[in-house]
Amino acid sequence: MFRALRPVPARPSGTVRTCVLLVLLAGTGIAILELVREQTGTPGFFVGLGLALLPVVPLMAAFRWLGRAAPAPWSQLLFCFAWGACTAALIAILANNFATQWIAAATADPSEADQLGSVAIAPVVEESAKAAALLLVFMFRRRHFTGPADGFVVAGFTAIGFAFTENILYLGNAFVQDLADGTGVLDSVTAATFFVRIVLSPFAHPLFTVLTGLGFGAAAVSARRPRRIFLPLLGLALAMGMHALWNGSSRFGDHGFYVVYSCVMVPLFGLLVWVAVRIRRSRLRAVAGELALYAAAGWLAPAEVPALASMPARSLARSLARRSGGRAAGRAVARYEADAVALALLRNRARRGGLLREADFAGRERELLDRLWQRRATAGPALARAAVMEELLPPAFDPSEPFRPSEPLRPSGPLQPSESAAGPTGPVGLPGPRRQEPSVRRSGPWTPTTPAGPSSIRPCVLPGGDGVR
Repeated sequence: MFRALRPVPARPSGTVRTCVLLVLLAGTGIAILELVREQTGTPGFFVGLGLALLPVVPLMAAFRWLGRAAPAPWSQLLFCFAWGACTAALIAILANNFATQWIAAATADPSEADQLGSVAIAPVVEESAKAAALLLVFMFRRRHFTGPADGFVVAGFTAIGFAFTENILYLGNAFVQDLADGTGVLDSVTAATFFVRIVLSPFAHPLFTVLTGLGFGAAAVSARRPRRIFLPLLGLALAMGMHALWNGSSRFGDHGFYVVYSCVMVPLFGLLVWVAVRIRRSRLRAVAGELALYAAAGWLAPAEVPALASMPARSLARSLARRSGGRAAGRAVARYEADAVALALLRNRARRGGLLREADFAGRERELLDRLWQRRATAGPALARAAVMEELLPPAFDPSEPFRPSEPLRPSGPLQPSESAAGPTGPVGLPGPRRQEPSVRRSGPWTPTTPAGPSSIRPCVLPGGDGVR
């Protein structure tokens, strides 16, 4: 007798997951809005809202700058901000209030309960609630989670949202207290709260949660399963520890806050800024190294590689395209740049043993190459001209010759030549397209040409003898 096989339940579609998340964010947003308004009163809520908005745009711009080398979709970043501002904030307020009331009832000391809750309970609850957004992106938007830079940016936007809601609550309550006491503006609790939370430490929550984001980012490029589990947990534990130290700084004496701020927070902030810049530069180097392989196989013009690895050249290429072809041409170049960078990071991540299955890599590579080819007639000449204008090419560079940068690009693993039936010889498994090279000129307006379509694309075998990924 054969036993009937049970049908495997289908995973929810992307549309269903999106609808569920939108309903969750809307529900928690309404709940947190009403909860904060009840605690601060309507006047305090609007004052707190206006003051809390001030650091949001600069902080978003800073984290967006870090991620511009391979920008994440705005929809993903706005989801993270909304999760932090609505869902994570609601979880934190409810859990912290419950824990504080339970400790106060058990110890009969409300002041001690508040201090213990802020040091022992709040860091665990708040960092776990913020980390949930990173976990969702890591699980369901893995193609956009390619390394530490993505973890840095996603964590930053989530923490900015959380700090925004928390600042409304603190500033609104301070304003209500000042109204009741009739305090002047300069001597008010509102001014002191604004100085500490908005001027001195607007980066506090992003600083904590970025540690969790770096753990998820390192896990995304790790080949070993234990590391993929351990690294996010390590980052989360460090975030909780830093948060607890910050909340408990007032217990270290009259000057404890300033000691922790100057000796711990500021140096850590400087260290993470340095790490962020290094990550951005490393990502651009990876883009150059991986795209050089596709240029050698004929999928990109040699002059496009240095342009795609330079943020000023990318911006200039979009500007040139808009000038000659209007907004549609500018958008085409922007999408071409995004797809080229995604292709480079896809290959780099697979080479380093990241979370990619063979079918995922082959299908995603095929999709990105097709999209690049569709826009190459518009984007290729603009990028090549931008590379010339930014002086990224040797003085006597000939676009028809292979790309030879001043500093050699060193992709990991040996390159073994193989011949493609449809095009030029390139790295292992890199299919060669049938094409006509667009002409590139050093001066005068550029004129897009229409290349022939690419040949059938085979899965790309990564150098280093790993086989098809």
